[in-house]
Amino acid sequence: MDNYFLKIKSYVIILLFCAISFSCVPTKLLNIEIPRESKKELPKNIQSLTLVSRVVDSSFSNLETDSLQKIFYNQNFNYDTIINDIQAVDTTIKALGELLFESGRYDVVIPEDRFLKFEKNTFLTLEMPWDEVKELCETYNTDAVLSLEHFKTRVSTDFSKEDYYLPSNNAFSSASKAQLIVYYEVLFRVYDPENKKILIREFLRDTIIWEDTDFSTGNLFDRFTTVKDALSQTGIAVALDFTDIISTFWREEKRQYFSKGGSELKHANIYVDNNNWESAMAIWSEIAEKGKSKSLKSKAEFNLAVGYELQGDLQKAIFWALKSYDTMYRMVTYDYLEILEQRKNELKKQNR
Repeated sequence: MDNYFLKIKSYVIILLFCAISFSCVPTKLLNIEIPRESKKELPKNIQSLTLVSRVVDSSFSNLETDSLQKIFYNQNFNYDTIINDIQAVDTTIKALGELLFESGRYDVVIPEDRFLKFEKNTFLTLEMPWDEVKELCETYNTDAVLSLEHFKTRVSTDFSKEDYYLPSNNAFSSASKAQLIVYYEVLFRVYDPENKKILIREFLRDTIIWEDTDFSTGNLFDRFTTVKDALSQTGIAVALDFTDIISTFWREEKRQYFSKGGSELKHANIYVDNNNWESAMAIWSEIAEKGKSKSLKSKAEFNLAVGYELQGDLQKAIFWALKSYDTMYRMVTYDYLEILEQRKNELKKQNR
């Protein structure tokens, strides 16, 4: 019996020790975004873009939501047709502008008169004359013109009723089912006026589908995506697809840094919490230079490595991570060095 209580006492002590240890974890996690070049990113000298459209002609219209929906309702929502919608084109341009700007890679200008006149052959818009490209870039002080030069959307809808057996009621019931499909194909061209060169010709084609079912036909169509909204959402999807092709891609990762281990680290942590990295790194630099404790110095050096990585200086990040590793071995430092080495190899591949 005495041995039993001694074992219980030992387990309690171990649990308390673990609780205290985890409550005093000396590191904190950070969410960071890692930039990665796209497959067809524009040359570095192209930093700003004028966004225009060269597709809207007399075949395009801008019907109100209800008017457009009525066309499909008159066909019992079983209809397949090409719809040239001005709002869908404009949504594509505006969404593209926002996405490219938010990527941090490009400055963007969308002119008020963004629907330009153009010439067309049987299938596609002819390339923009270079004097027009030059004039646009000079007018809006940009490096290149990004033009939407083909935009075709075909809308197909389907409505049906199906019978279902309900075991709970031992009876059959009917349910309404609606489907809306938008098939789209678009063409973008990017014009470089300085070199008189088309940097990108990108043709995109895809399909977007909406489906829903309800026992009540009224409830179904009350919440079902309208044709007008579907076309606008298609414009956003097009913008997302093209942004992924030419813009910097950001992936989220986590990093940890030492927030405890002395009054100086705690003080620096306050600056980090307030996103004042310059002041935090000044404290870490002083500890790394003058600190007498190896443990404290290695933590400060580790934090400096994280700080330089966030600033985009991978070489200095590796330098300080190695110093931290040499000052005092920690598994967390070893793991971080492997992450930095992986990032270094990624950059080498991108720059080939």
